[in-house]
Amino acid sequence: MKTSLFLCMYFFMGVLHAAPTLEETVLWTSGVDGYHTYRIPSLLVTAKGTVLAFCEGRKTGGGDHGDLDLLMKRSADGGRTWAPQQIVHEEGGDARITIGNPCPVQDAVTGTIWLPFCRDNKAVLITSSDDDGQTWSTPRDISSSVVPKDWSWVATGPGIGIQLKHGKHKGRLVIPSDQRVQMPDGTQRGSSHMIYSDDAGKTWQNSGPIEAGGNECQVIERTDGSLLVNTRMQSHFEGLRGVATSIDGGATWTSITQEMQLPCPKCQASLLSLGEGRVLFSNPNPGVPYDGKDKGKRIDLTVRLSTDDGKTWPVARLLHAGPSAYSCLGTLPDGTLLCLYEGGAKKSYEALRLARFNLEWVSGAP
Repeated sequence: MKTSLFLCMYFFMGVLHAAPTLEETVLWTSGVDGYHTYRIPSLLVTAKGTVLAFCEGRKTGGGDHGDLDLLMKRSADGGRTWAPQQIVHEEGGDARITIGNPCPVQDAVTGTIWLPFCRDNKAVLITSSDDDGQTWSTPRDISSSVVPKDWSWVATGPGIGIQLKHGKHKGRLVIPSDQRVQMPDGTQRGSSHMIYSDDAGKTWQNSGPIEAGGNECQVIERTDGSLLVNTRMQSHFEGLRGVATSIDGGATWTSITQEMQLPCPKCQASLLSLGEGRVLFSNPNPGVPYDGKDKGKRIDLTVRLSTDDGKTWPVARLLHAGPSAYSCLGTLPDGTLLCLYEGGAKKSYEALRLARFNLEWVSGAP
């Protein structure tokens, strides 16, 4: 009887086991629909399951500064089909005003989607939506609260923010960011930081700096309520990711340490908690160990899986062979995983592509 029950359970679990799946869609192609280049992907799956994809539309060239607009596409069917591109924010017509670095987060209590972004990497603005991303409020400038006068540079994200689910800071909205400080001797000191809100997005403040050398970063809340930040490195840790932790909701941070398991060229990457200790990570990975000299090229976008809150990364799967760079991960209500990333055949910035896949594909399950 016990043997028969075991066989029935085994058969039932086998039926439920999903086959590996991977499908891709090109969302933006450089040179199409009025923009020279599309870069800096950001992806938010709302509480209703709507997928919002954001990027910078770079009108006249591929450079980080110039006439840049903040764009969005919206999908109501899990990323299979998309409404036409819309401009979330632009300034000055053809003027060289840089609008970018989107980093959205949704408040699970109010349903409001908050979208901070930057103007010329000097100011932080924020807009919001109360209708699942269909329309957006007039942006307000929050720089007086989050951009001190001695900062020469500021950037939100890019990627996504999080809302804390545990502990005394439950409900806090946290936006990963970075900055450069103008030092008295004329040099600049760069590091990552967070901006956060404890009043449902009405006001925002800065965390302490995450020292030192960090840049574009992403953050998750771990099962024990602590936060883990994973950051691009600009100085002494180049060629590897940097990590740090916080036990006070992101207000203060440990110093950055090298993550030897995650080699990375000087590039943004994505980090996403799936719950129960499972964490996804995506970044360009040249496929050779970091040797202290060759820091690698932006190629071979790879998705990694951790089952212990990012302590170890035993599983890796190549998503895009060839030129690739920035990425942003997301997950649908049914567990389908998403990755919006920069990739092409000859250059990383040929297109922004959306991959839909499942955990079985990541793990290589037969």
